[in-house]
Amino acid sequence: MSEEIVNNKKSNGAYIAIILILLIGIGVLFFAWNNVRGELVKANNTVKKLDNDKKELNAVLAKYLGSDSDDLRANFKQMLANYDELMKMGTPEQNAEIAKQKARIEELMSELDSNKKMSYYTISKLKRENDELRDIMRGYVYEIDSLNTLNLSLRNDLDKKTVALDETTTALEVTSQERDALTEKVKAGQKLTVIKSSFASRGMKQTITNNFKETNRAKNVVRIESEFTIGKNAITEPGEKTVYMQIIGPDNKTLQNTLSGVVETEGGNVPYSHKRSIDYQNASVDMLMTYSVRSELSKGTYKVNIYCQGQLIGVDSFTLK
Repeated sequence: MSEEIVNNKKSNGAYIAIILILLIGIGVLFFAWNNVRGELVKANNTVKKLDNDKKELNAVLAKYLGSDSDDLRANFKQMLANYDELMKMGTPEQNAEIAKQKARIEELMSELDSNKKMSYYTISKLKRENDELRDIMRGYVYEIDSLNTLNLSLRNDLDKKTVALDETTTALEVTSQERDALTEKVKAGQKLTVIKSSFASRGMKQTITNNFKETNRAKNVVRIESEFTIGKNAITEPGEKTVYMQIIGPDNKTLQNTLSGVVETEGGNVPYSHKRSIDYQNASVDMLMTYSVRSELSKGTYKVNIYCQGQLIGVDSFTLK
């Protein structure tokens, strides 16, 4: 009796062990199944995402690639048209490569037209080549679009720099003009001037006592005098200055003798009749300049110009009969 009880206990223990093993196995299988199911869900999500990306890409490239079609001939024709459009935007090197792809498409269209009854293998091969050519086209679209975007950016940058350069040049021109205007104002302010009311020019004859007396007779004139006052100027630089007298006869020629010469002025080189140096200290200076006549003068009006520091500072005239 005791042996039977012992045997029953052993049998029950074995059953329990088997059940535990089965439960553990079921748990492991359930856990593994859950993992596989999770990976499957992830894979499905990835496939959906890739499909969505493909749709978005096709939507962006639809302008160049057209819509997918099972009609190979229509697809090939569409690609030829799209390549023609791309060649309008491509570089010479890119267009050379595109021309090769167009030639290949034309070969495939010829093969398609020459085989009225094609095998599944031939159709599959043409579809594969069609897909490959579309992928190549995508690369050209991206490359040309990137190049055009870069060129546009460079043009915009160049335009901005050109505008900035023009503005800088204009500013420099304005500054230069303002500087020149200021320089001219300073120069004008420094100009010495003969007081007009003080100007008196005349012909002089020599008396028996060797004195000089004013005359208006041309044949008697042996000297020409010009008397004037240079006004005060607080702006001009003080110091030694040379004053030039130019006497122009009725024939518009400058009277000159051995003491005459040529002076450079704002209006060019001017012949002068006589010159004299003075010490100018920004105050008025009374002057008398004379010219010795070497030959008989002509009748008519004589003009007297006074120059200093390259500028015409006074004008006078007198007439001889």
